[in-house]
Amino acid sequence: MGTDSTRSIRGAVLQTIGAPRPYAQSRPVVVQDLQLQPPGPGEIMVRIEAASLCHSDLSVVNGSRVRPLPMLLGHEAAGKVEELGEGVEDLAVGQRVVMAFLPRCGECAGCRTEGKMPCIPGSAANNAGTLLDGGMRLTSADGGEVRHHLGVSGFATHAVVNRKSVVPVDDDIPPHVAALLGCAVLTGGGAVLNPARPGKDDDVAIVGLGGVGMAALLTALSLDVRSVIGIDSLPEKLARARELGADAVYTPQEALDAGIRPALVIEAAGHPRAFETAVRITAPGGTTVTVGLPAPDQTSEITPLTLTAEARTIIGSYLGSAVPARDIPVYAQLWREGKLPVEELVSSTIALEDINSAMDTLADGLAIRQVIRFGQDGGSA
Repeated sequence: MGTDSTRSIRGAVLQTIGAPRPYAQSRPVVVQDLQLQPPGPGEIMVRIEAASLCHSDLSVVNGSRVRPLPMLLGHEAAGKVEELGEGVEDLAVGQRVVMAFLPRCGECAGCRTEGKMPCIPGSAANNAGTLLDGGMRLTSADGGEVRHHLGVSGFATHAVVNRKSVVPVDDDIPPHVAALLGCAVLTGGGAVLNPARPGKDDDVAIVGLGGVGMAALLTALSLDVRSVIGIDSLPEKLARARELGADAVYTPQEALDAGIRPALVIEAAGHPRAFETAVRITAPGGTTVTVGLPAPDQTSEITPLTLTAEARTIIGSYLGSAVPARDIPVYAQLWREGKLPVEELVSSTIALEDINSAMDTLADGLAIRQVIRFGQDGGSA
């Protein structure tokens, strides 16, 4: 169980929001030594094995999602349990866990929707930069408070998280695969499996082929559907979607010109124009699921008459309408059966010290997932 000793760790702390690009020069994220307090009641300490960069990290760096600073970033991660806080009896030291970036208390009105709505206390904690119970376990070398990112703060050698922020997986799930199950796959795959629920006669299109969109594409390909279509403005991502098994690929304009009308369309770009494209190509009687997160001040235009006359449905899906404890084991089993090759989402492996230049690569749309691997000694590979 928990101890009274703090641990020295190394992590990537965001010090400035909205710094000018390139981030490799402005360096808004500082890799530094920190102090991590031991887990409190209902919490665990995890030695991070792998963590990957996601647009939800970039959105804090560029100011699309303003969070309190300083903040230790990273929310898509996996690792081994090193220490158990009081009352945590269903996990064991040495067990591999996947981080989930929205804890679910299991009791609030949001949790009672089975994934449709986010956890209310979990969302409040994420906005405040705290763990689920409102506490913080991170301090800088001079003793100043450092906030937690989405209850995880996975860009570090170790993390203390609430038990409800993790899902255990077996050791046969590699760390870099396990990490992606907690965000990219949970969000993109969840948009397919939870609100969309395609049948064998359905065509499924994915608009926006970043990490979440590619995870949605892989998940759709794992199912018995008629066809899977990838749509993105970058030729490199279209080529990659084709390599992964997409039946057809288009730029947004090509999709409109071709007149494709899939029954199910997943929008995963987080851009208002991508949302408009997704709605326009959805077939009469079909469903558009939007899982992307654009900036709060961005807007889209659609024709309401189309929704009525064509009996259309638009569904907003936050975190893939997922319940992590329910859904992550499903994706782990699909990977185990060879149906969901999550490792194909990994563009490169980087060192923690490369975090700023990696944010540039992400912002330029040149990567699906960049993964930081941590060794047994706590250093990044």
